[in-house]
Order: sequence, then structure tokens, then C-alpha cells
Amino acid sequence: MEVTILDNLGLSADLLLRSLCSLFIAILFIQSGVDKVINWKGEKEFYTSHFKKSILNGTVPILMPVITISELAAGFLSGIGLIMYVAGGSPNLAFLGMLLANLSIIQLFFGQRVAKDFAGAASLVPYFLITVVGLYLYLS
Repeated sequence: MEVTILDNLGLSADLLLRSLCSLFIAILFIQSGVDKVINWKGEKEFYTSHFKKSILNGTVPILMPVITISELAAGFLSGIGLIMYVAGGSPNLAFLGMLLANLSIIQLFFGQRVAKDFAGAASLVPYFLITVVGLYLYLS
């Protein structure tokens, strides 16, 4: 049996790939959520203007807290879940973070499509693919 570099490091491919996806999601969503909290007024103005000519007009005061909480929860669940998983614990928390990340990106994608910001919606596709792969890895 051939010894691979992962074997030499004491890692499995599953652990490595799951960890990379969770770390990516933790960084992405914690930064995005914290940015919304720190710059709440500016973000609210942007979203209000962004959705002004759509069916989401007037919903920003409700949507912003929902997406901010979703992003922060996805990021922190992914990050804390990753630490627990790598430390030899259950992958369940990291899985929940990845699931919430998928749902958060779908929320953002829906908003971009409704606002007819097709380039913005398209820019979310790579993130969605990473979260789907991460979710699949945790399910397999």
C-alpha cells in the first residue's frame, strides 16, 4: 500500500476537504456579518437603494437582521464546528454551519435576482458551489 503525504501528516482526505470548506465559510460569513453590524447604516442605505424598484422595496428593515444573523450563525457554527471536529469531536456543528451557509447564499441570490442584479447573483454561484460541496462532504 502506497503512503501518501496525507498519511505522513496523519490526515484523511475527508478531514482535510471538510476542514478547508468549513474554514472558508467561517471566514466568509463572519467577515460579511461583522461588516454589516459595524456599517449598519451604510449597508441599510445600500440595500434600500438596491431594492427600491423591486418587490422587496420596504422590506430592508426586516431582511437585514435576518441575513446578518444567518451569515453570522453560518460563520460561527462553521468555525466552532470545525474546531470541535478537528479536535476529534462530532462534525454535526460544522455540518449545521455548512447547511446554514447554503441557505444564506440562497437568500442573497434571491435578493440579487429580484433586484435584477444579475452580475451580483452570478458572483454568488462560486460561493454556493463551495457550500454545496462542503455540505456533500459532511453528508458522505
